[in-house]
Amino acid sequence: MIGYFTIFVLVMVVSIYAILKLHQLNKGARYILNVENRILDYDERLTDSILSQLRYAKKYFITKDIVLYNQFLSAKEDFNKFLAEVLPLADTPEKRESLIKIKGHSSRYQSLIDKGIELARNNQPFPKGWYEQELEKATDGILGELKKLETYSRQDIQNRMKGLGEAGASARKLAITMSVITFLLVIGTSFFITRSITKPLTLLTDKTKEISEGIFECHLQITSPPEMGKLAGAFNSMCGQLKMVDKMKSDFFSSMSHELRTPLTSIKEGISLLQDGVGGAISDKQKRLLAILSEESKRLIELVNSVLDLSKMEAGMMTYTFEKTSLVPLIEKTMMEIGPLVEVKKIILEARIDKELPAIKMDRERILQALRNLIGNAVKFTPVGGNVRISAKHVNGELRVSVADTGTGISKENLATIFEKFHQAYLKSPDQSKGMMKGTGLGLAIVKHIVTAHGGKVWAESELGKGSSFIFILPG
Repeated sequence: MIGYFTIFVLVMVVSIYAILKLHQLNKGARYILNVENRILDYDERLTDSILSQLRYAKKYFITKDIVLYNQFLSAKEDFNKFLAEVLPLADTPEKRESLIKIKGHSSRYQSLIDKGIELARNNQPFPKGWYEQELEKATDGILGELKKLETYSRQDIQNRMKGLGEAGASARKLAITMSVITFLLVIGTSFFITRSITKPLTLLTDKTKEISEGIFECHLQITSPPEMGKLAGAFNSMCGQLKMVDKMKSDFFSSMSHELRTPLTSIKEGISLLQDGVGGAISDKQKRLLAILSEESKRLIELVNSVLDLSKMEAGMMTYTFEKTSLVPLIEKTMMEIGPLVEVKKIILEARIDKELPAIKMDRERILQALRNLIGNAVKFTPVGGNVRISAKHVNGELRVSVADTGTGISKENLATIFEKFHQAYLKSPDQSKGMMKGTGLGLAIVKHIVTAHGGKVWAESELGKGSSFIFILPG
């Protein structure tokens, strides 16, 4: 907290300093726009005005045209107005002195012009040499001071711009220095904080890997930070509980294996013997009953096997034997096994497999089990005369397998839970006369565990009435 607080203070100091400097820059720029630029603008207007007065006055002396006299008066009024407006803007003694001198020269100039106009109206001669010399002197005085005013303003603008540049450079230098210091503090603080967390987490990760491998001997000794110490205590407690659960699962598997699968197998064999006539002749009705019993006992054995497989997978006890092999023979074998049902339902079963499908590391038997479940479901829930298409291709370094059918489809709400155990999204048989479809609701859950164990992922795409597609990808 001290480290982060220090960083926070530094960031705030830099931010406040930057805001102050930006305010200073903004103030300086605004002053240049509102004062110096306006003075220069008035300087230009005053120059134009005095030259206009001089031009109209000389023309009037020659032509005595009243229009020229009115234009002279207008220029005179503009000059006096501009001079009155620029005087309050003078912010230095030099500028004020220049404006005062301009005002003095202007008064002298106006008096000379007025005298010349009076003589011109009365048709009286006036001394041209002296008059023109005095008039030129007054005009040069005004223009000279206006030039000085412009020089003072431009010099002030240059000085202010230089000051703003120095302030900006200073702010930039300080900001860079503070940023470097803050960066180093952030790196150092983050390193020590992260180290205090990652080291215990590394120990937890190693122990978690041991648990995933079925090793439940965990005695973590982590005391700092306190939160990680509490987590280590909870982790050790969890290890003990998992060890107990592991033993209970092992006992359960053993019990299921001997208490359920063995008697069910015996029942199935006994039914087979009865069907073969070992117990004597049987009627047609008894044959039908025995066939039903045989089928149901087979379903029970498959259910027990599926439950055992899924329980092992969920407990992380399923053994996988990975070897590099091709997927093509597994697809062909599954299609051959499902052939009789395909023929009975007159379904078109086709496969579209890339010719250059690479071999990948996988557990052959488990992937075969997944294919049997997916293709078996597709055929089971496709109506008579429908289509089931299996495709396999290599895309972006991954093996993509798709099983698409033209069955009843799956609703959107069921797509989210289709891979959960004991969940059946297909409720009705495609052939309504056959009633409800039979299934355990474990096949897709087993498929998901198998694909996930291979580092891949599986999902379903479907729309009611338009069939379904089950896709899984494996790293290739």
